[in-house]
Amino acid sequence: MSVSPPPSPVRAAPAVRQRLFGHWWRSQSPARQDRFVTVGPLVSVLMFLAAIISAFWYLRNEEIERETDSLKRDTEIAQQQIQLRLIDSQEQLLRLARELATRTVDSRGFEGQARSFAAERPELTQLLWLAPRRLVQGQWQAPGLEGMSRDGAVDPSLPMEGRRGEPERAFSTARDLQAPVYSRTFQNAAGVPVFQVHVPLIDRNGFVGALVAEYSVPALERLLVPAEVTRRHAITVVDEAGNEIAGNSVSAGAQGARAAIVHDVPLTPAGTGLVLRGVGWRTSIGLISSTLFWMVVALSVLTVWMLLGSWRHMRRRTQIQNALIQETNFRRAMENSMLTGMRAMDLQGRITYVNPAFCAMTGFSEADLIDRRPPYPHWPPDRIDENARLLRQELQGRSPAGGVEVKVMRKDGQMFDARMYVSPLIDPKGQQTGWMTSMTNITEAKRIRDQLSASHERFTTVLEGLDAAVSVLSVERSELLFANRSYRLWFGADARGHALLAGTPAQPRAVEDSVDTFGGLPVQELTQAGSDPREVFVESLQKWFDVRSRYLQWTDGRLAQMLIATDITERRQAEEQQRLQVEKAQVTSRLVTMGEMASSVAHELNQPLTAIANYCSGMVSRVQADAIKKEDLVAALQKTARQAERAGQIIHRIRAFVKKSEPQRQAAQARAIVEDAVDLAGIELRRRHVQIHTYVAQRLPTLMVDPILIEQVVLNLLKNAAEAIDMAKLPPSRRHIELRVVPRHTPDEGGVIEFSVTDKGPGMKEEVLARLFEAFFSTKSEGLGIGLSLCRSIIESHRGRMRAENIYNGNAVVGCRFSFTLPVEPGARIEPAAPAADSNTTTETTSP
Repeated sequence: MSVSPPPSPVRAAPAVRQRLFGHWWRSQSPARQDRFVTVGPLVSVLMFLAAIISAFWYLRNEEIERETDSLKRDTEIAQQQIQLRLIDSQEQLLRLARELATRTVDSRGFEGQARSFAAERPELTQLLWLAPRRLVQGQWQAPGLEGMSRDGAVDPSLPMEGRRGEPERAFSTARDLQAPVYSRTFQNAAGVPVFQVHVPLIDRNGFVGALVAEYSVPALERLLVPAEVTRRHAITVVDEAGNEIAGNSVSAGAQGARAAIVHDVPLTPAGTGLVLRGVGWRTSIGLISSTLFWMVVALSVLTVWMLLGSWRHMRRRTQIQNALIQETNFRRAMENSMLTGMRAMDLQGRITYVNPAFCAMTGFSEADLIDRRPPYPHWPPDRIDENARLLRQELQGRSPAGGVEVKVMRKDGQMFDARMYVSPLIDPKGQQTGWMTSMTNITEAKRIRDQLSASHERFTTVLEGLDAAVSVLSVERSELLFANRSYRLWFGADARGHALLAGTPAQPRAVEDSVDTFGGLPVQELTQAGSDPREVFVESLQKWFDVRSRYLQWTDGRLAQMLIATDITERRQAEEQQRLQVEKAQVTSRLVTMGEMASSVAHELNQPLTAIANYCSGMVSRVQADAIKKEDLVAALQKTARQAERAGQIIHRIRAFVKKSEPQRQAAQARAIVEDAVDLAGIELRRRHVQIHTYVAQRLPTLMVDPILIEQVVLNLLKNAAEAIDMAKLPPSRRHIELRVVPRHTPDEGGVIEFSVTDKGPGMKEEVLARLFEAFFSTKSEGLGIGLSLCRSIIESHRGRMRAENIYNGNAVVGCRFSFTLPVEPGARIEPAAPAADSNTTTETTSP
């Protein structure tokens, strides 16, 4: 039995990866797969273009690195050549300097050795032998420079004490350091950039001078830089500021706009600050400028553009496909969620489609109804002929536009009412392929309609049975839309009664149907807002009506006004009788007050009458005795007249107080009311030995009140306070009443004028205070209990408030205060200020 070898792991790995990739690919949605298929080539082309650009960039960098390395090598070779020449020259100068310091060479011998030294070094411009005092002991100059400084000008190559220059600085440094020193670059007498090396001369005595060698910078660059280097690159010498002082830059200009490569090295061993600069250029035009590169770029861009166009086209197709799928799903969801049953038939009456609502209504499944021909299973057995007739009518296109009401049988045998609407099915070519029928269950709607009809009848019966008149008038046409039995009984079927109750005359007019004159009215706000009730007197009926109105939207959408008028004639008559009774009660109260004050009034009148009688008797006696002069007679008659006037004023004030019957509001001043009331109350106060103090604030506004009624309230309060003090038999120190009139402003009432009467009597119990203003409640044995109740009614009829309270000193009651307020009318005139003596008046009334 042979055994097959196990599969190789190398072959199994790709299969596993392929299965994993296939599983991942199948797990993606179709839209995501399309996106991957579209974006994949685009990404690969972009990666290819990136790889090409990276390769070109790498080659370009390689080329720049090779050129840079070559420039570095050439620049360093030139540096080494110059460095070796300067070092060799410096060693020869040191040997010559030792000979000069030991005096083995004189001036003539120095010139010979200098010529032989310079013959091998053409870059030298001159050699100088200087004494410690900077005097020239020997000098050699290159041909062409001899005699340039002999015209009297200062030679810039010679160091001079006190002059700042590179030769002087190098000479001083070499003397101090006793070592060779290189100077910085400067221009000699011929204008050539040069630098010097100062070699100090040292013997046993120290510094004995210096040997100076001057090098030409252009000659160093020209003679010591190899020719093969200058052919490849431009070698220049620049100073510390970056200015080129030697070199050949012709090759740099010949390269045009191609990029340059620069490499700088210091010019050693001289500490001159000079830099040897090598400049190179790329020898080729560059790979990026090649035709191959731009061809690859153009092809890549074209491929990307085509892929983007394909991706955009596929995205449009995907969007259209998704929109079509969404529209199909929406229509299918709408059909499936509709409560209306949908049924499609061909031209022969065969059912081709039913939606779920139709199946739910009939109880039959889609398989039971599709491809069925009449008679259909949902037709009731007893209505097959009628339904067949309706079906023929549908197939012939003669079905009513308002639908047909039919009976439908469910699968379980139950029956329900339905309404069917039929419309033709048209295909995209415009040809009719069948009929579409929509079916609605109207069983519940019929039940609600029957209930609404019954409710409407009941509502109409209720409106007809009301005692109030109910009418509805069209605002647009002034047409009476509804009137109940009471309205018809009082006003007939005419709209003028509605207008009479509403307070506006009825003006019926014709309005064109095409014009909506009430189109801009805020119907919703009008129908939501009500109106305040008002009372209307209909003279023809001699009746008073309480009328309430509001706007509403009629059944046809028109704006209408509804009025409810209630007969309140009996109530108005009762109110009138009550008003008359109140007026009689007011007069009765005043009469009772005057009756209680009768003895005091009689006593008050007795004084002027007695005085008149005495004056008359005296005058008669003296006239008879002829013992009176004319002046004395006139004086006596004047006194008699004043007493008569006093009695007349008392009687006039009492008559005005008692006979006032009808309330009449008029402009009145608080000060005048207080003065009249105090005059009337003074009789009672003097009889009871009670003093009164009054205070009336200045500049009070004018009151719109009935002054006699307010005077009656003040008089009643003063009389009650005097009675309370007298009945308590208080000592003279507590027989005081304070009457104050001041302006107030409260959050509840606003601006008011407050009248307060304060006594120092025993006060009242809390239970008495609680019932003090009740009608027929009195604390007096002979009292009627209508005084304070009537006072409160008078004040409330003037829209004021009245209150009573005890005055406490700790826990002890030391008096009682009655106060009432009268509102100030807006814009009321300010009462003129009284004189200072009258603004705070104190009246003290005592018994004679």
